Amino acid sequence: MTKEDDDLPVIDPAGPQLVYVVIADHVEKQIRRGDLRPGHRLPGELTLAATYGVARMTVSRAVRELRERGLVVTVVGKGSFVADPLPSPPGD
Repeated sequence: MTKEDDDLPVIDPAGPQLVYVVIADHVEKQIRRGDLRPGHRLPGELTLAATYGVARMTVSRAVRELRERGLVVTVVGKGSFVADPLPSPPGD
């Protein structure tokens, strides 16, 4: 992923936060900060699963969350890409 890899979120499956939301929030932070720019391809689901230490299905749900937020678009057979243009952050 990016330099943010050194600062991965703490994922506690027994904690109150949904794991896929923690991952989606982390990727959104990278997008908003400019580490992942519009048009940039996200790593594949297996790579993200290994990075975060979670199941592929959890990453799949996180990517779906990012799509629902309008932050990424997925092209079948190609992968998921940061949306261009990005939607405004909530509250703007």
